[in-house]
Amino acid sequence: PYLIELINRKISIKLKWGIDYQGILKSFDKYMNIHLDKTEEVINGVKKGFQLGDVLIRCNNILYIREIVEED
Repeated sequence: PYLIELINRKISIKLKWGIDYQGILKSFDKYMNIHLDKTEEVINGVKKGFQLGDVLIRCNNILYIREIVEED
């Protein structure tokens, strides 16, 4: 239910080895493989400054997922 609420919202996915990917959650499957759009790579809190586009992240690499709440 948590991931369903995040469809088409900006999320951050922390991988087991410390890299974050931020993008728009487009879809996921029953194994929790994640499809992101407009994805950016973030290492140690610093955005790398380029768009990766569509990214598929395999479930066994994910440490956690959180929604990014942008302040106005």
